[in-house]
Amino acid sequence: MSDLFIYPQAVCIAGVDEVGRGPLVGAVVTAAVILDPANPIKGLADSKKLSEKRREALYIEIKEKALAWSLGRAEPHEIDELNILHATMLAMQRAVAGLGITPDMVLIDGNRCPKLPMASQAVVKGDSKVAEISAASILAKVTRDREMVELDLQFPEYGFAKHKGYPTPVHLESLARLGATAHHRRSFSPVKRALGLA
Repeated sequence: MSDLFIYPQAVCIAGVDEVGRGPLVGAVVTAAVILDPANPIKGLADSKKLSEKRREALYIEIKEKALAWSLGRAEPHEIDELNILHATMLAMQRAVAGLGITPDMVLIDGNRCPKLPMASQAVVKGDSKVAEISAASILAKVTRDREMVELDLQFPEYGFAKHKGYPTPVHLESLARLGATAHHRRSFSPVKRALGLA
């Protein structure tokens, strides 16, 4: 972790991060984690900078050692109704609400906070500065990646296991050729185009 971040004065801190704002398919997944200072986890980092094997190992360790953790999500229909920013904020609220321990401070990756019943602070690049946010990013990413692998079994022709729903050339080509699945986000331009709604 970077030493640049100065933690706010708080007794119990939760870190929150999201995965899946950019993909064209599936939910946006968030996690909230309260780490145990007496049971530290080595090697926490931004989930995107870790190998899949390392993420999977840390995912298990975080679930075992954290004082509390919770996942939140917003489904494609909610993203379409609310827009991706508001759906992400809703998913973050759900993750915090699901914690078995109520934190007195929530640190959130990014530049804005959802409305929460406790103090919160946005931390830009928090997933590389704050251990709690790193842990949340790992839980959220592993969870969402696994969902994309499951979706790939239902729709093998789209390649979800490889691109995880992001708008890669392969995904855009299959979208144009095959149309959208029920799991695609209809408010996103490439999906609109594939459905003839643009």
